[in-house]
Amino acid sequence: MRTVKINKQDFITRVAANRDSHRSVFETAVGGYRARMIDLLERRLRDVRHGRAVDQYFRLPEPEDHTEDYDRVLMMARMSVDDVVELTSEDFAMFVMDQWDWKQSFTDTTAMYR
Repeated sequence: MRTVKINKQDFITRVAANRDSHRSVFETAVGGYRARMIDLLERRLRDVRHGRAVDQYFRLPEPEDHTEDYDRVLMMARMSVDDVVELTSEDFAMFVMDQWDWKQSFTDTTAMYR
């Protein structure tokens, strides 16, 4: 099957739920990222004040927010005059199944800060 036609409102509901889930995970990860960064900065500041060698590089990957990807798709669907949305299998995987090309990287990064 190369394409599928689905009800627009069902599509919007699913993408909106995926968006909200993504945003929640991102916000939790940002909180964890900030806490870890503050801890690293405070430790390094103590080291500088005590004359110790300081690693000047930070190796904490910053969580990426892809909310705009969802928002763009939602706006397109909401503005569509059609009641049916036709999706390719790739579009279906991203928008409905939430399997984006950036998903694994996002999952790996956010898992570090939960």
